[in-house]
Order: sequence, then C-alpha cells, then structure tokens
Amino acid sequence: MNKIKKGDDVIVITGKDKGKRGSVMRVLNNGRILVDGINIVKKHIRPNPQAGESGGILEQEAALDISNISLYDAASGKASRVGVKVLEDGKKVRVYKTSGEVVDV
Repeated sequence: MNKIKKGDDVIVITGKDKGKRGSVMRVLNNGRILVDGINIVKKHIRPNPQAGESGGILEQEAALDISNISLYDAASGKASRVGVKVLEDGKKVRVYKTSGEVVDV
C-alpha cells in the first residue's frame, strides 16, 4: 500500500520549496511525485510549425523525490508521517503517526 496517493494534501519538508503545501497530481513509478504548484522549473520549447506549436519558455512542475514530502495533517497543522493499520474487518487504512487518526475514510 502506497503511503502517498494522488489527491493527498502534502507539505514539502526539504529543499527550495520547504514549507509549501500542495496536492499530489501524479505518483510516478520511480519513487517520485508531481505536486501542484511546487518545484516549478522553466522549460524551453522549440517551435513546431507542423504541429502548430509556438516556441517559448514554459513553466511547469518538476518531479520531487517522495522522501522530501510528508502528508499534511489538517488537525495539527503540521506534517505527519504515515503508517498502515488493519481494521477489524480486514481493511487496510493509512493513519497519521502523530495522532493515530485515520487518513482514508
């Protein structure tokens, strides 16, 4: 079970965007994620007249390593680590390590 999923509210804990919050747009297979509005880089695009694309400088999100982010706990207002707990009915759910509160409902 992945500890961070698409749509989760996360906070950056290291790097140039430390302290910024955003939601996960995509989880990549190589242990990296894309977060909305975080780790913005400039990409130079070459014009392609056949496809009707104009060139220029495009700003887009770059992938972050999954170890540089943490799930944001709205109750405490801080970052929290995530664990996995098995409920009585056998269902696995994610829980915050700090409060023990269930992330998935």
